[in-house]
Amino acid sequence: MQVCIMQIWKLLLASAKDSMTIEGDANTAAGQALEAELPLACSGLRLDQALARVFPQYSRSRLLHWLRAGQVWLDEQPELEPRRRILGRERVRVVVAALPGATAPAAEAIPLNIVFEDEHMIVLDKPAGLVVHPGSGNWTGTLVNALIHHRPASASLPRAGIVHRLDKDTTGLMVVAKSEVAHLELVRRLAAREVVREYLALVHGHVDSGGVVDAAIGRHPSQRTRMAVRLHGGKPAVTHYTPIQAYAACSLLRCKLDTGRTHQIRVHMAATGHPLVGDQTYGRRGAEPAFHRQALHAVRLGLTHPVEDREMCWECPLPNDIAELLAGLSKPTRMVKS
Repeated sequence: MQVCIMQIWKLLLASAKDSMTIEGDANTAAGQALEAELPLACSGLRLDQALARVFPQYSRSRLLHWLRAGQVWLDEQPELEPRRRILGRERVRVVVAALPGATAPAAEAIPLNIVFEDEHMIVLDKPAGLVVHPGSGNWTGTLVNALIHHRPASASLPRAGIVHRLDKDTTGLMVVAKSEVAHLELVRRLAAREVVREYLALVHGHVDSGGVVDAAIGRHPSQRTRMAVRLHGGKPAVTHYTPIQAYAACSLLRCKLDTGRTHQIRVHMAATGHPLVGDQTYGRRGAEPAFHRQALHAVRLGLTHPVEDREMCWECPLPNDIAELLAGLSKPTRMVKS
């Protein structure tokens, strides 16, 4: 019987998916507990390392926080020392707690345009005007509030499962995790530039050919609410752009991100001398055509499923306001092949 148990534990340790069969999972609510017997394979490891191996659906930082907060019990005794060495076969119990200093945002019945959903993730089409994260001046009415209403268990995930963001007035596709396993994997793949994110952007002026903007972005040195291309102190940022359609006074571009910095496309295109139409922060005030927001739409999202390892891709049409803007522009002076 012991041999069979150890074989099962080896399988659990070999795969994050299998670890979900442990008592309690990434959807365990605050106040509930995760329980497991530490396998002999953990012998010699520190307690924090063993916890990360047995509960891979949680980040190391969260497990370490619970450990230091007295939320971890080893053989029915509270344990606060991360460096304690494990013998194997100890019984561990982790009381799930909310993120440090975090108060879960309230659930709000805000409609979501869901393009895809399974047990691991949601892909949605974000409308203009919807703030992604609660923050100063926007503590309610956000995408986080909507996600918690749609699925209350999302309140236990970092940022309700959100792994990337769109600006308030940018529309289009976003992916949101529904478990910490999916969250960690999506974050990893974003960092490894394995997620395809393409946008349609209407910019001022004529863009005759495609190109790449490889310029670090950081906070503006004097206007802290703005971002800017920085020679020193910025984070690497790469945007590929291709002209799709030329109009009398502007151009429609397809932009592809290698990185995901705040306001990246808006800052990079402004740096090329072609700011986005309607951009009140980086654009040309009073320039035609006039538009009530930046004309930017996340049109395509491609990724490998965070659990099932299958390639997936979605596209969504332009929102009505941008479609109407394009329809009202002067007849194109020329067509550019994508």
